[in-house]
Amino acid sequence: QIVNPPKDLKKPRGKKCFFVKFFGTEDHAWIKVEQLKPYHPHKEEMIKINKGKRFQQAVDAVEEFLRKTKGKDQASSHNSNEEKNRRNSSEERGKQSTGEEKRKASLSEGKLKKGTGEGKKRVSSVSSERGSKSPLKRAQDQSPRKRGRPPKDEKDLTIPESSTVKRVMTGTVAGFKWPPSVSEPVKDSDPHFHHFLLSQTEKPAVCYQAITKKLKVCEEETGSTSIQAADSTAVNGSITPTDKKIGFLGLGLMGSGIVSNLLKMGHTVTVWNRTAEKCDLFIQEGARLGRTPAEVVSTCDITFACVSDPKAAKDLVLGPSGVLQGIRPGKCYVDMSTVDADTVTELAQVIVSRGGRFLEAPVSGNQQLSNDGMLVILAAGDRGLYEDCSSCFQAMGKTSFFLGEVGNAAKMMLIVNMVQGSFMATIAEGLTLAQVTGQSQQTLLDILNQGQLASIFLDQKCQNILQGNFKPDFYLKYIQKDLRLAIALGDSVNHPTPMAAAANEVYKRAKALDQSDNDMSAVYRAYIH
Repeated sequence: QIVNPPKDLKKPRGKKCFFVKFFGTEDHAWIKVEQLKPYHPHKEEMIKINKGKRFQQAVDAVEEFLRKTKGKDQASSHNSNEEKNRRNSSEERGKQSTGEEKRKASLSEGKLKKGTGEGKKRVSSVSSERGSKSPLKRAQDQSPRKRGRPPKDEKDLTIPESSTVKRVMTGTVAGFKWPPSVSEPVKDSDPHFHHFLLSQTEKPAVCYQAITKKLKVCEEETGSTSIQAADSTAVNGSITPTDKKIGFLGLGLMGSGIVSNLLKMGHTVTVWNRTAEKCDLFIQEGARLGRTPAEVVSTCDITFACVSDPKAAKDLVLGPSGVLQGIRPGKCYVDMSTVDADTVTELAQVIVSRGGRFLEAPVSGNQQLSNDGMLVILAAGDRGLYEDCSSCFQAMGKTSFFLGEVGNAAKMMLIVNMVQGSFMATIAEGLTLAQVTGQSQQTLLDILNQGQLASIFLDQKCQNILQGNFKPDFYLKYIQKDLRLAIALGDSVNHPTPMAAAANEVYKRAKALDQSDNDMSAVYRAYIH
């Protein structure tokens, strides 16, 4: 739906575009005209192409909006007819009243002809006053506010066109994924940062000014800021890739999807991986090959890295032909690995000591979200570098948060994965308990999917277990590593983490059963052996 952008949101340069609201998630983005089509003529065609739950939810939201709009139009028409009838009735009464006044005035005038000239003058004056304002006019002035017209603060703040112009994304760039997300606006001078607006945190009808105010208050309270694309795959036509040369080290489950999306969005990327064969596919897609991490860093402006654990992150920077050897003043390094705060702080210090700029940016998500460009990025460190990475973050993720000084993103990421890992262990525990007590596991899933815990994560992981399919989307060994680091984080501040500790033991048991390289949902096997 085409809507009015907030007053302080600049329109991107280049081709003509509209500010669009995405139904189903209430996200917003600037979309180029050629990527829009009218809703009704193309509805059936798009429904045939896109059969996912999210797309259907979006269609349902559009239909609900149209239904409500139609209801409002009918109510407005009804109120308009009532108003018209009221006016006609008032005019009729006015005519009758005017005729009566004329008759009385005529009688009075006949009587007054016998009076003095002063009397004539007084009658003339009264008649003039009555003539200056008709009974109908007086009735309108004294009548209450017209029905059917809400006061200004109750009006729907979308522009008139938005009530009739409904457009949907088209082409391969429109994956018709409708991600839920929420975050805050970035204050920055890079116009690319303003190509996308945060999703609303209120109901769709709430005014943008209220949203902006709420976000600003949130930023003041938390110190974090963020930027988001409504869906980087759906709105990639609006991403203007940075002209900086990008390097990427590490092409694992997460890194592969990230690099693919960077290339799709038009970035110039040089890749390196410890196993060189993994680079071949990306070379075919247009990437350049770097022979060593040092070479990639020395030839690129911003180099990203995404590796498995603290040891791998340190070896990549400090090892032979490592990142540090390619760092010189002005070179930028962004570590997207999930590691502990001490490790990332050490890496930041050595990078900065050589005149480089450092940003930590671990990502929350899995292989599928990485492939879809729907990761959540948690960043901390050099704020200017964060802003320089805007088009890259928009290509690889749906939301990015800036959390302040180095170490904050590492801590937050470990806490997020601690919650996720503990939840996964609880899901497995519940399914096995259902099985041993004679209850249907499928029925348990159906019940959970209808309750407050319903989520894509819950459904996917339960389906993995029910189907016995543990193809890795997030390695079990890595979630166990994150639980271990989160527990250590709690120990460092003397904070108890008994739930995480219990979950960690279950994952360790699963690793002992050779489940390390399976998906985290394989923790289920720790309960059945």
